Amino acid sequence: MLQVLKGSVRIQIMKTYITIKLFATLKKYSPPDADKYPVTPGDTLRDLVELLGISGDEAKIIFIDGVKATLDSGLQGGETVSIFPPIGGG
Repeated sequence: MLQVLKGSVRIQIMKTYITIKLFATLKKYSPPDADKYPVTPGDTLRDLVELLGISGDEAKIIFIDGVKATLDSGLQGGETVSIFPPIGGG
């Protein structure tokens, strides 16, 4: 738990954890603590990919617990986030 003093009010911010799964060319961005990565409830996927050093163009397909998500989707903790790069084929 993180405590922040804002003016004369002490705010407690709970840290929680997610699991991060990065695929193909994004694996190089995987943090050592990907199985238990700390987040603050309310963080977005955009916040997450920026912290990991992944550009928005590289994170094309994103799932939270197997459900398609966008970079504006929020995190509460306990989720599994899967991120894929653009996929080509023919």
